[in-house]
Amino acid sequence: MGNITIETFSFMNDMFSEGKEEMNIFKNKHTTDKIKIAVLGTRGFPHVQGGVEAHCENLYPQLAKRGCDVVVFARKPYVNGGNTFYKGVHLIPLFCPKNKFLEAFIHTFIGIFAARKYSPDILHIHAIGPSLMIPLARLLGLKVVMTHHGPDYQRKKWGKLAKIALQLGERCGCNWANSIITISDTIADHVKNRYQKCSSVIPNGVILPDILQSNGSLLKYGLTKGNYVLTVGRFVPEKGFHDLITAFNQLHDVDCKSPADKNPQQKNHWKLVIVGDADHEDAYSINLKAQAKGNNNIILTGFLTGNPLKELYSNAGIFVLPSYYEGLPIVLLEALSYGLSCIASDIPANKNVKLSDDRFFEAGNITALIYKIRTFMTKPINDEDKKAQRKMIAAKYDWANIAEETLRVYKKVRNRINGIKKLEKDNVPIQVRNKSESLTYHFS
Repeated sequence: MGNITIETFSFMNDMFSEGKEEMNIFKNKHTTDKIKIAVLGTRGFPHVQGGVEAHCENLYPQLAKRGCDVVVFARKPYVNGGNTFYKGVHLIPLFCPKNKFLEAFIHTFIGIFAARKYSPDILHIHAIGPSLMIPLARLLGLKVVMTHHGPDYQRKKWGKLAKIALQLGERCGCNWANSIITISDTIADHVKNRYQKCSSVIPNGVILPDILQSNGSLLKYGLTKGNYVLTVGRFVPEKGFHDLITAFNQLHDVDCKSPADKNPQQKNHWKLVIVGDADHEDAYSINLKAQAKGNNNIILTGFLTGNPLKELYSNAGIFVLPSYYEGLPIVLLEALSYGLSCIASDIPANKNVKLSDDRFFEAGNITALIYKIRTFMTKPINDEDKKAQRKMIAAKYDWANIAEETLRVYKKVRNRINGIKKLEKDNVPIQVRNKSESLTYHFS
């Protein structure tokens, strides 16, 4: 810990001296009518694995298009090179150890002081771990918007001490932030019930994709269009990939013992494709990879982006999300945006997406998961339901609308800070979405 401390403060000194020119450029180019935003809580982007990372990669270019000056303080181990711009967003990598227990806290601590140098109108902090530093930011005079992506202390990967720290981070964020954004009604209810705080519900979004006809990824992994189960995510216990592998193995073993059934759609002709990897290799991720090696029909692709990932989404037969915990599952929204036949565990975050009831199974119930996979292998989604899914995604999870709602939160906080009391449309409070107004789409 001593070495980390020395390196941290050494880096801070270097960062403030070497980055002085960039800071001056950043300050000088701002005009008084622009909102200056500093961002913490994300590892960085583009093409960095993680839900918060995908959220920030899509949100902040939209805000830059709307005239905001955005600087994102990324974590140096996850991004290449030095200061750069991505679609109008200024990315500055800061030191942090690549350690799942320390990196968020140390990076955010450094980032608070870096953000203070930029004198932003808004410091936007994502997730409850980094929110532990919100009281420090407020004491330094920064105005903070916090996005609560979910109670991360419910994740299985965290030990007792880490869970206590995350719970404290949630408490600090909810009690000290100038404004709170939550990504789902479930999280908004949690914040209201536990901390008596209202929040603006602004969900994750999805860019409606084109369905690719190319098949480079299928050829690479020996796949047949429509004859593989797909899942995407990090190799952590709460994603439930170990359950999916167990279910697929049992389903495969049973079908291989039924030679009389020659239906080409049978499960022994299907493969399971898991896209993703571990951020930090540990016993769970090592065991998961060993578990997958026992079946040649299970394919681990590693982390993918761009066309290789799009091709796998475009051609899958079923998408499965067996999670024990989610904030709002971007990968499930992405799968729906491709018109895929989706099944998911029955946790509240997944059920917020409003699939029909027959597409949910009890989290951790292997028998129920096998039954759902078997059912939808022989019941492909029709074109009408595909169109309905894509229409729902386009209407409810559009990044342009999400950016507009976020900008309204920023303006409300900034105007309150400056003592402006004039009635403008930008000052109209954002209403938390009424659950009764949510649309339910039933896909057969």
